[in-house]
Amino acid sequence: MAGKALTPLGVAVLALLAEGPMHPYEMCQLLIARNEDRIVKIRPGSLYHAVDRLAEKDMVRAVGTEREGNRPERTTYEVTESGRAALTSRLSEILAQPVSEYPQFVLALSEIHNIDAARAMSLLRKRIECKSIEDAELAEIERAVSARAVPPIFYVGVGYMRAVIQAEVAWLNQFVDDVDSGRIPWLTEDMASDMAARRAASSTETANSNRTANSNRTANSNRTMGNE
Repeated sequence: MAGKALTPLGVAVLALLAEGPMHPYEMCQLLIARNEDRIVKIRPGSLYHAVDRLAEKDMVRAVGTEREGNRPERTTYEVTESGRAALTSRLSEILAQPVSEYPQFVLALSEIHNIDAARAMSLLRKRIECKSIEDAELAEIERAVSARAVPPIFYVGVGYMRAVIQAEVAWLNQFVDDVDSGRIPWLTEDMASDMAARRAASSTETANSNRTANSNRTANSNRTMGNE
C-alpha cells in the first residue's frame, strides 16, 4: 500500500538513495546531470519537500549533517527497508498496470478539425521539427553515456522515449501527407451540416423510442393492476 502513495519525484528520490546516502542538493544536481528532469518534474523546493514526506513515512532517515563555509547545513539521508519495499512495489505497479494518462496532444488531435487545415498542418510540421530535435538530443545522451561505459540497463528509459518519439513523428508525417493529398478530407460546412442533421435525427429517434418504451411499461402496469 505504501508504494501507491509515492509520487514520481518520490520514486526518483528513493531510487537515488538506493544507490547510496546523499543530501537533497546532491540528489537534485544528480537528477539534472542524468537528464532525468526530462521524465520527472524537478524543482529544488519540491525535492526537499518530497524528502521530508518520505522521512515522515519512515521511508528515508537522516544519517548526518555537514556544513561548508557559510552555507546552510546539509542533511544526508539513506533509504530504509520500508522505503526499498515501497520503491519496488510502486515500480512493479507502474510496469505492470497501464493507466490512462489523458495526454493533451491526443485531445488536440481529436479536435483538430476546429482549426483551418492549412494552419493545422503548419502547426503539426512545427511539432514534427521539435520532436525530431528532441530525438536527436536523446540520441546524443545515449552516445555520451555509452562512451562512459554506463551499463545500458541504466538508460533504457532514453531508448523507450526515442522509440515513442520516432513512432509519433512517423505517424504525424503520414497524417500530414494524407491531409495534403486529400486522402483524409478536411471538415467542410456541408459535412458539418450533414453531421448536425444526423445528430438531430438520432436524438428524435431516441426520444421516440423512449416514449414508446414508457408507453409499453405503463400499459403493462395497467394490465397487471387490472388482473389483480
